[in-house]
Amino acid sequence: MAQVLEFKLPDLGEGLTEAEIVRWLVAVGDVVAIDQPVVEVETAKAMVEVPCPYGGVVTARYGEEGTELPVGAPLLTVAVGGTGAPEELTEAAPEAAPKATAEDAVSSEYSGNVLVGYGTAGPAARRRRVKHASPTAGQTPAAPKAPAAAPAPVAAPAPAPVVAVAAAVPASAGPVPVISPLVRKLARDRGLDLREVRGSGPEGLILRADVELALAALERPVAAQAPAPAPAVSPAATPAAAAGERIPLRGLRGVVADKLSRSRTEIPDATCWVDADATELMAARRAMNTAGGPKISLLALLARICAHALDRFPELNSTVDTAAREIVRLPAVHLGFAAQTPRGLVVPVVRDAGTRTAESLTAEFARLTESARQGTLTPADLTGGTFTLNNYGVFGVDGSTPIINHPEAAMLGVGRIIPKPWVHQGELAVRQVVQLSLTFDHRVCDGGTAGGFLRYVADCVEQPAVLLRTV
Repeated sequence: MAQVLEFKLPDLGEGLTEAEIVRWLVAVGDVVAIDQPVVEVETAKAMVEVPCPYGGVVTARYGEEGTELPVGAPLLTVAVGGTGAPEELTEAAPEAAPKATAEDAVSSEYSGNVLVGYGTAGPAARRRRVKHASPTAGQTPAAPKAPAAAPAPVAAPAPAPVVAVAAAVPASAGPVPVISPLVRKLARDRGLDLREVRGSGPEGLILRADVELALAALERPVAAQAPAPAPAVSPAATPAAAAGERIPLRGLRGVVADKLSRSRTEIPDATCWVDADATELMAARRAMNTAGGPKISLLALLARICAHALDRFPELNSTVDTAAREIVRLPAVHLGFAAQTPRGLVVPVVRDAGTRTAESLTAEFARLTESARQGTLTPADLTGGTFTLNNYGVFGVDGSTPIINHPEAAMLGVGRIIPKPWVHQGELAVRQVVQLSLTFDHRVCDGGTAGGFLRYVADCVEQPAVLLRTV
């Protein structure tokens, strides 16, 4: 007899609490294998294919493409233990395929190879047929669900967010069904009692949209009280606060906004800049690329220069431990570089950049850039940076005041390289000139150190042979 298991959105790691459904890889009625990817989701970090640890027939999906779900919300249900044919489920009564709970453990084969923080309830080291509790063990639904399968299996549309008045949910109705800590914080900061909100998610789960609608309803002028309970407020009924398009700060854009705000709030930064004659650097690159072998990118040469400069000025390859009131100088240079993608700005990290050759740096920059454009960067590719190189010259601009990538201590910005009048060897000439900008955390060093770093970088740009002293 088939048992219906519920697969929930697993913890995707790196502190992520929600993800957006980008593309379903299976449909209701499909037969899936153990560990088969069933949905592609987009987090604030990257695109991820989520594998299902159960093998069987998909009986329901939760959420349409474009829906944002919190970690722990149901993704889909799978009927396991039967013949694997969808027809078997349609002929059975609802009681014949109940959703598995801790009290009704099932004997079925499934893996523990799911994502961070989510797994089967038994020993993770085993993969065999055992009596095993489902991931929903210990959770009892507030109300019975509709039958998991219907004669014609189709995905039910996601319910629209609905807000109810306080009278709809008594204060003693038990624990509030909220998973996302961001939703709880939003309600707490605005003084909203979550017991007064009816969740629109699965099993009454309260989503961010529910809280925002409730807050909007509370901010409207109070109308005359009617004897009947106030009707539910739909998204279409919410007031338009101001003219213009409203774009939610969520996903990657939300993470970038939070990180930049934190940098500006916590880091006392300062910026210095200098113009440099990059003619000799461009000539050296041309010579390297005409000598045969893999092509060397300009970004790789700049990365080599940064790595050597950080070796001479290690104060800028550090971070500040505010709790301990200590500056932590880091032993290796993990170089981040700003990359613009269709999803927004990301900062992939080249590990151990100080020990790489120009050829190795070029290959790694190319690999990470392509992954960023495809949306396949992993959380490991986007974390652990110690210094960031920002080549905003590709946008056709000369200068900028970079915002430090928290919790790093500095960022070097590089403008476009263009022909300009320049005094060279005592005569006016047309040279390839670039503006370099260094933004640094004034807690880790003073202007003398920052100026020395930037001047060394400029000297290497103007005379690449300077690097030969350190090779």
